[in-house]
Amino acid sequence: MPETKIGYCPDVGGSYFLSRLDGELGTYLSLTSGVVSGRDVFRLGFATHYIPSRRVPILLDRLASLEKAHISVINNTVEEFSAEPLPEEKPYLFVGETREALDYAFRHDEVEKIFEDLETFVGHPSPAVSEWAKQTLQVLHLRSPTSLKVALKAIRKGKKMTLLETLQMELRIATAFCNGASPDFKTGITAVLIEKKRNERPAWSPSSYKEVSDELVSRFFAEGSAYLSGVPSLSISEVLKNRETISFKPNKFALPTEEEIGAMVRGSHSAGANTGITLDELVSAFENIRNGKMGVREKVLEVARRKCEIQDNGGDGNFVWLKWKHQVKSP
Repeated sequence: MPETKIGYCPDVGGSYFLSRLDGELGTYLSLTSGVVSGRDVFRLGFATHYIPSRRVPILLDRLASLEKAHISVINNTVEEFSAEPLPEEKPYLFVGETREALDYAFRHDEVEKIFEDLETFVGHPSPAVSEWAKQTLQVLHLRSPTSLKVALKAIRKGKKMTLLETLQMELRIATAFCNGASPDFKTGITAVLIEKKRNERPAWSPSSYKEVSDELVSRFFAEGSAYLSGVPSLSISEVLKNRETISFKPNKFALPTEEEIGAMVRGSHSAGANTGITLDELVSAFENIRNGKMGVREKVLEVARRKCEIQDNGGDGNFVWLKWKHQVKSP
């Protein structure tokens, strides 16, 4: 989503679904306007499956021939056409120390603190972390400072809202931009879409995130804001309203989330037991829950390496189980 690149803010439900990605991936994508494509869309949880384009025509024929098109049958049919990553595919970036650095830096509710951590990571001994931090800072410096702060607040608020509430908030933000709460939307559209200045920083106002005041940000959220007059109220059907709750999980056919994996390790998952679980048991549990879905093993192993500690009762290796790390730590 290119919103902060054009002086705007994530919309069309972005504050809802981005805030529900693993860790701080959604915060990172919201502020950087990062582009996600190919298999990474599936890995991040935006898509339930990844099908190589060459297999799509055959898949469509199979789906059209189904006699009982129950959602579980459709899921299993689509899954049959999944494919393992090819050697020539680019590696997934958001793993290991880089992912730990991302979660650590973007955990803050203040843009200033995010910049501070990124600047610290530039000097990190890991070349991967250092280069990622350097590139991320370069990207953020190109974005609208006002949009960065508005987007961050929207993502934090969106995580506690229903989809309808989030869409209403985003409509208010859009109204404030159009009513002149900030000149950056017009500036960004002109620079990026009309004048086609791809790698040149637009003349944002204010020009630095340090100059973006709380009063300016409040123009997009405060009930009494003069820039929010006349915002219409959204509504949805009663059928959808009954399903649309904060706990609604539309991606149950996608890869397991870190939250799900953590619940299994802690013993609070509905399909797990309240006892210690080994790494093999953890992987096996989610392969069973997801019916052997491609990518599950890799996802669970990566999360376990990053978010779990090994516990060895007695120190003899007879019972080695996983313990979930509750705190986000710097790599």
